[in-house]
Order: sequence, then structure tokens, then C-alpha cells
Amino acid sequence: MLSENEINRVLVVTAHPDDVDFAAAGSIARFTDRGVEVTYCVVTDGDAGGIDRELDNGGMAELRRTEQTNAAKIVGVADVRFLGYQDGTVVQSLDLRRDITRVIRQVRPDLVITHTPERNYRFISPSHPDHRAVGGCTLDAVYPDARNPYTFPTLLHDEGLAAWTVREVWLSGGQTPDHHVDITATFERKLSALHAHASQIDHVEGFDDFLRTRSSRFAAEAGLGEGSYAEAFQRVPTA
Repeated sequence: MLSENEINRVLVVTAHPDDVDFAAAGSIARFTDRGVEVTYCVVTDGDAGGIDRELDNGGMAELRRTEQTNAAKIVGVADVRFLGYQDGTVVQSLDLRRDITRVIRQVRPDLVITHTPERNYRFISPSHPDHRAVGGCTLDAVYPDARNPYTFPTLLHDEGLAAWTVREVWLSGGQTPDHHVDITATFERKLSALHAHASQIDHVEGFDDFLRTRSSRFAAEAGLGEGSYAEAFQRVPTA
């Protein structure tokens, strides 16, 4: 497993704008505070989200891209990439594996954070089909695609993207997390990043209390003291 000082570049691959902030914004803020380079790769523009249907026909997609870009700035991330897949219809495919592999070879991260590809029967929200498809394709892109120069050869021959081995993956949203990050010091920035997604949460009554309760529960599972907050992941060694 990677130690903290071995993580210099992080790539976060998620299905929708706001996924990274629900799962990992507190951890991301910790990384950027110590100078780690973080890149977000968002597979869809989130155009099927929100309740304002007057923003159909591209308006919601544009709004959500802006919200994610603004949320990223709050936790110190400037590199946000959107792959443009259609929200709500993502499936595991060679095309998506190739597109994620491309970003991995461009960014060359030590750590990748993404969704678990498994269904969570304890808490259904992380099990959105797009989440599971993106998590599965990201794991396939990490192993074997990104490290194998013979996979998607045009990435090497036409784009000059050499093979890259990611050393560890953190999965969010699973039933059996085994790694907790203390985000007590960065919790308020996580909350602010989520509030940047106004189209998704402004109508949710008691949102702040919900987030504090969930983050407190993760902290209790980690054995942290009262008043602490945490994020939870499953660590997957890959090298």
C-alpha cells in the first residue's frame, strides 16, 4: 500500500459532477494542501440531474460543468476534464475504457479514486448504474489497459501516450470500506464544494445535517474522536 508521501499525483474518475465532492472532497483538500497534483475526470455532464427541467437541451449540462469546475477550485483542483458521455446511459465498453486509459496515461497518477463497481445493498445511492459502469471501466483501465502498451495501440503510436502503472486505487461507495481519511480539518471546504452544486442540493432539506451525520458515522467507524469527520474507501493495491 502507498504511504502518504508516495502520493504525488491523483486522478479521480467519476460518473457525474458532484460525485467526487460527495465521496472525496475532504480527502482531495488534504492532498492539495500538501502540494499533490489532482485531476478530475468526469465521464458525463450530469444533464439528467437536477429538478429544473427548463434547463434541458444542454442548459443543465453547461450548468453542471460550471458547478463542478467551481467546486473543484474550492478544494484546490484546477484540472477538470469532461468526457461528454450521456448521463444515465453509461455502460461498460471498450470506448470508455480507452478514454479513461488515455487520461491515466496523460496524468500518470500514483493513485486513482473512483466508484466501486459493486452494488451497495446497505445504502443504495452509490449504486447508480453510471457509477458502477464507470468504476468497472476505471478498474479495467488501471489494470490491464493503461500499463499494457499493446492495449489501444493508437494511444501510443498516434498520441504518444506511453504505458503507465497506477499503484493503488481507492473505491468509494462500497459496503466494506477499509480505509478512512480524517477530514475534520477540511470538512467545511467539502461542504462548501457540495454547495457549489446548487442545482442538485439547494432543494434538499437538511442537507448539511445529513452530510455531518454521514461523515461522523465514518469517523466513528474509524475510531476517531467525537466531533470528527471522515471519508471512507476500499483500498485496492494494483502494482
